Amino acid sequence: MRTTFDRIRHALSFEIIGLLVITPLGALAFHMPIHDIGIVAILAATLATLWNYIYNLMFDRTMLRIRGSVHKTIPLRIIHAVFFELGLLIVLLPFVAWYLQISLMQALIMDISFALFYLIYAFVFNWAYDLIFPIPNNEQTS
Repeated sequence: MRTTFDRIRHALSFEIIGLLVITPLGALAFHMPIHDIGIVAILAATLATLWNYIYNLMFDRTMLRIRGSVHKTIPLRIIHAVFFELGLLIVLLPFVAWYLQISLMQALIMDISFALFYLIYAFVFNWAYDLIFPIPNNEQTS
């Protein structure tokens, strides 16, 4: 498993790169001021960073217990990304609707759009991260 330092590096780099991409894209796509999308994106990134650490730790521990390894196959990477985004979507939906003063349906469409972006981004980022920073051979490292 990954070290605490590695998990923190992973979570922070994931969120910072994601923010730099999603904020201008979201403002453009939804015709909203960049600062409003920026506030939503920063809060979402903060929650996602915490969720990222907790979720990945739980996911890895579960994989280690069930499979004896934290190495992910492509189907496991897809499952990993989908459940991460679903958990985040549930938490963020009410905030997005309230802060942007939009309906829950509009917030859902926006959240789904962001989730789809992050679903693809998470898959690519995590795969690249694993290639750049391989998981240590000692599977018991926490």
